[in-house]
Amino acid sequence: MALVVICGQPCSGKSIAAITLAESLKESDTKQSVRIIDEASLHLDRNQNYANMPSEKNLRGKLRSDVDRSVSRGDIVIVDSLNSIKGYRYELWCIARAAGIRYCVVYCDVDEAGCREWNKERSNRGEASYVDGVFEDLVRRFERPERRNRWDSPLFELYPSRDGIEKSSLVILEAVTYLTKTVDSKTQVVRVLQPSIATQSARFSEANSLYELDRATQEVINAVVEQQGLGGAISRVTLGNELPPIEICRPVGLPELRRLRRTFVKLMGQASLSGPPLPTGADSAKRRFVDYLNGEFGGQ
Repeated sequence: MALVVICGQPCSGKSIAAITLAESLKESDTKQSVRIIDEASLHLDRNQNYANMPSEKNLRGKLRSDVDRSVSRGDIVIVDSLNSIKGYRYELWCIARAAGIRYCVVYCDVDEAGCREWNKERSNRGEASYVDGVFEDLVRRFERPERRNRWDSPLFELYPSRDGIEKSSLVILEAVTYLTKTVDSKTQVVRVLQPSIATQSARFSEANSLYELDRATQEVINAVVEQQGLGGAISRVTLGNELPPIEICRPVGLPELRRLRRTFVKLMGQASLSGPPLPTGADSAKRRFVDYLNGEFGGQ
């Protein structure tokens, strides 16, 4: 069993990579059983489900649940989706670790201009494509995988616009070897993840909370910058959703806001080790950040 996470910008060749890898695995000496999980297999429309954060979160939840059910069947599971957020790739890595299986990331590295052109060509042919607003938002929020992260390693990098994607591609062959090689006492290049003791559920909770905290605090920062940019001096920033306002007595620049945000996230992470857990909802995270900002600005 193994879990393969396909990662890349929208319209970067991920589906071709997934199909090519699946066919190569089926044709290998081990005759592996392979299953591809993607939006289409769950009858999910890409534009509708990436139109806003709640829909996107729901999409990731459905994909993750299907992955979680599938890794116990003995197949090699290939997740063919954007998988663009590092926190989400961490969650998938946790699933593989809990199942005690192999794991790797296949990254389709294509520049934004190339992805944009491929998306336009797909649209002109009447094929599934992204509307401009959704495409630009996804490109802007993409978090590139880094092999130094355990949830991005081992990392197999493809360059579809330069090299194409074929069964004979070196990276595809290397991935097939990694996924099918027999593990014994002499095997060093293949890593089978081992589940930690009584920590799987805690890790999932931590990943979700960190993701919510990161997104929520960024939305607060955006609101402060936006309302200050409307012109004129303001003394408070309103956020809605029955959240308290941020009281400010002077203009606050983006560098200072970013510094305060980093400090807050670090403090929350440290506090969760011995105190209350991280907030699990966006509004809860925003409320704590607003309280922190009001404390900082109130003493000035």
